[in-house]
Amino acid sequence: MEPIHHQEKQQFKRLFENEGIDRIDDRLAILKVFLGVERHISFQEFVAALKDNDYNFEPDFVKKTLNLLCRYGFAAKKKFEGQRTMYEHRHLGFHHDHLICTKCGKIIEFESRQMEDLQVETAALHGFHVLQHKMEIYGLCSDCLKERIRLMPLSFAQEGELGIVQEFMGGAGAQLRLATIGLRKGDEVEVITNSGAGQLVVAVNGTRLALGRGISKKIMVKPNGSRKG
Repeated sequence: MEPIHHQEKQQFKRLFENEGIDRIDDRLAILKVFLGVERHISFQEFVAALKDNDYNFEPDFVKKTLNLLCRYGFAAKKKFEGQRTMYEHRHLGFHHDHLICTKCGKIIEFESRQMEDLQVETAALHGFHVLQHKMEIYGLCSDCLKERIRLMPLSFAQEGELGIVQEFMGGAGAQLRLATIGLRKGDEVEVITNSGAGQLVVAVNGTRLALGRGISKKIMVKPNGSRKG
């Protein structure tokens, strides 16, 4: 990537000089640090990265420079579900999509020529011309998936996740109550909605059940993948 980074620095300097933008050397220093960060980064993390490189620019100046980088196509601003605004490199001629872990927040970039071609083909079948697109796939990264091999409370499961009911922690009364509404050991449950507070809705044997947060914490399940859309 070093030749590309050098080219972008040259383009940056020439473009900003032509546009009459002030403090070009300071902004070039910010671009240099930004290009050295090979991951998605939040504004707060980037300010810390500048300080690690012995730069102490005022936050407002850094924010305005990042906005300029986005405006002129050197950076892209991303807002993934449940996360802070992030910034990433925007290299000309390169396109990638994202896998986002809903547990640890890890963002994985990936490229797929087959997927790109299929999207264009699908659009063409509908008489649609693609100008731009983005794909964000939410789930669990390999590290978080390993942690889920053990039993977990149903309340911890993410929307779309499947689990096999293994045991109830609430005693005979809770087990009887669950049996009454149609939930038993060995049943596969699919989490339909789970906002992290209040009720969650699950599907069991084709039926939707609304469970309180308290009782869902006592239902221990073994993760069983997710329902394919």
